[in-house]
Amino acid sequence: MTPFSNSRPDQLASLVSAYPLALVISDGSEGYAVTPLPLIAIKITDGAITEFEGHFARRNRQVAMLQDDPRALLVFQGPHRYIPPDVVADPDWAPTWNYAIAQFEVEIRFTPEQTRASVERLMDHTGPQDWRPATHIPGRYPAMLDHIVAFRARVVRSSAKFKLGQDEQPAAFSNILDWLGDEPLADWMRGARGD
Repeated sequence: MTPFSNSRPDQLASLVSAYPLALVISDGSEGYAVTPLPLIAIKITDGAITEFEGHFARRNRQVAMLQDDPRALLVFQGPHRYIPPDVVADPDWAPTWNYAIAQFEVEIRFTPEQTRASVERLMDHTGPQDWRPATHIPGRYPAMLDHIVAFRARVVRSSAKFKLGQDEQPAAFSNILDWLGDEPLADWMRGARGD
């Protein structure tokens, strides 16, 4: 366990909600495959995410890989930034990179019967509230649905690392926040320190 390890379910859920584009990583006989996909947490038990929902293009080779072996790793990355040495007034301070990242080991189960509902839930979560495929592209939407397949990802294990300046001296931390201004990383840093 490092000072940056994060096991707080509420913070992992906040990261996933704010940054829903995950890397879905799997391994098969032909090596690794990675697909960036927006995912939503659909089941939370005792504050912890226990299941995700998303959808793949059916022609993506990862679909066949996951049908053979349903294990995958989901990686969500929040705000991040290189912090250069001239930001901090202390001449002995070294540069660093601050970031928030969460990973979930999952087992994926395809749910083709849920594809339409899955797409619509994702639109509710991430899309513009006044745009719906069934209304705005009614001629294309059924054909599009034929080319994608929904899935559920059951969480087996999760971990996270939020390296957000928790170890900085107050003056250095303040210098970094001043430099970041209103960047999202500044808010995440304040949250990690309880400010």
